[in-house]
Amino acid sequence: RRTGRLRAPSKMDGGAPKPREPIVYVCGDCGRDNELKPKDPITCRECGYRIMYKKRTKRMIQFDAR
Repeated sequence: RRTGRLRAPSKMDGGAPKPREPIVYVCGDCGRDNELKPKDPITCRECGYRIMYKKRTKRMIQFDAR
């Protein structure tokens, strides 16, 4: 049964929420790397361009084709 309430964090969830790490984006105009946090404005810090591309992860990702 759903009540529409949020559940309290349990001990299995790890307790306190961890701070979010900045994500590296590449500017679409000048090509510089920018670290952006979730609340930061989406603009290049060098040239002010507003189109940013997310960098690829270095983690190995494998997909199963069917």
